[in-house]
Amino acid sequence: MSESLDSGPPPQAPTTPPRQRLAELRGPDARPRPLDARALAALAANPGCDRRALLDGAGVDKAALATALGSPAPFGQSQFAFMRGNAFEARVTSDGGAELMRLLGAEGPTGFALPDLAAAGPEGRTARTALALRQATADGVWTLLRHPLLALEVAGAPAYLEPDAVVVHPDGRWTVVEIKSFPMIDASADAAKVGAAARQAAVYVLALERIAAHTGGASVAESVLLVCPKDFSNLPTASVVDVRKQLSVTRRQLARLTRVEDIATALPAGVTFDPERPADELRAAVAAVPAAYAPGCLAACELAFHCRDRARRAGAVETLGRSVRGELGGLRTVGDVLAAARGTAGDPDDPAVAALRRAAALRAEALAALPAARTAPEELPEAAGCH
Repeated sequence: MSESLDSGPPPQAPTTPPRQRLAELRGPDARPRPLDARALAALAANPGCDRRALLDGAGVDKAALATALGSPAPFGQSQFAFMRGNAFEARVTSDGGAELMRLLGAEGPTGFALPDLAAAGPEGRTARTALALRQATADGVWTLLRHPLLALEVAGAPAYLEPDAVVVHPDGRWTVVEIKSFPMIDASADAAKVGAAARQAAVYVLALERIAAHTGGASVAESVLLVCPKDFSNLPTASVVDVRKQLSVTRRQLARLTRVEDIATALPAGVTFDPERPADELRAAVAAVPAAYAPGCLAACELAFHCRDRARRAGAVETLGRSVRGELGGLRTVGDVLAAARGTAGDPDDPAVAALRRAAALRAEALAALPAARTAPEELPEAAGCH
C-alpha cells in the first residue's frame, strides 16, 4: 500500500492532513480568511473555478495575493457606506428589536436576543446559535437572534456565516432578516441590489436548514424579510422576498464544487500562496490551479484582473462571456474562432462553424457596399455651403 502511495505525484500531499495542507498553502503564521455569504454567493456562481474554490477554502487572502501578483482589484465598501449601513441597522434593531418585530407583525411576548459570543470562537458561537434556535422553537414565542453565527460546509471546509438577524416565529418557523441601507422607493428597490441580497440570504437559509433538520417542529422560511430605508428617509420599511429560485441554484452549485482536499492533493509539493513570496513564484503557484474566468468575475473576485490578463494572453473565448462561450461549442480560442470564420479551419458541419462563416460572408457583403453608401454623405459639405 505504501509503495502505491509513494509512486504517485505529488509525494507529500497524500500524507499531509487536510487542515495542515491548507495552512501550508496560506503560508506560515497566516490566519485563514473567513468566508462570508457574499463570497459564498460568488463562489457558487462559478462552481467550475478550482482556483477560487481552493483559495477560498484554504482561507487565502486573495486581495493581498492579487496585490503581490501586480493585479490589485478595488474591492469593499466605502467607509461612508459602511458607517451608514451600521447606523441604519442599529436603528432597526434598537430597543430590543421592537421596530423589526413590528415590521414582522409580531404579537405577544418577545424572546431574547442572542448575546455576543465573539470570545467563544466560531465553533462555540455556532453551537450557541443552534442551542438558542432550538430553545426558542420549543418555547413557542417570537424570538429575535441578532448576528447569530451559522456554519455551512463548502468544498469540504466549514464556512461561518453571520446574518443580520434570524426571527423564530411561535409556530416554529425561522425567517432570515437582511438589513440593507439602499432605499426602497415607493415600495420598490433597485432590482440588481435586491437580487444580490436574495442570493446572499439564500446562503443563510441553507445553513439554517442544517440546524432545522435536527430540531423538532422547526422549519425555515423560503422567503426572507428585506429591511431598507423608506423612500429618502431613515425610517425602516420591509418587503418579503421569495428566495426559492436562489436556493435551488445555490444548493445545486455548491454541491458540484470540487472538494478542496482533492484540488490541493493535485498540486506539486511545496506550492504556497503566501503573498510574501516572490511574484514569479506566486504566478507559478496560481497557474498550477485551473481557473474558469468569466467577465462576471470582475465584480466578485479579487483575482479577476490577474485571471483576465492570463485569459486574454491565451486568447480564451471565456473573456467574451459565458453566453458567447456556450455558442462557440468546441472552439476554445479567439484564433480558432477567426480561423473557422475565414474557412481555414473547423468542421463545416459544426453549427458554430457554419454560423461563423455565414456571419463572415454577411460582413464581407456589408463592407463591399460601403463605398457606394459613402458617396452621398461626401457631397453633403458642398450642399451645406450653399446656405
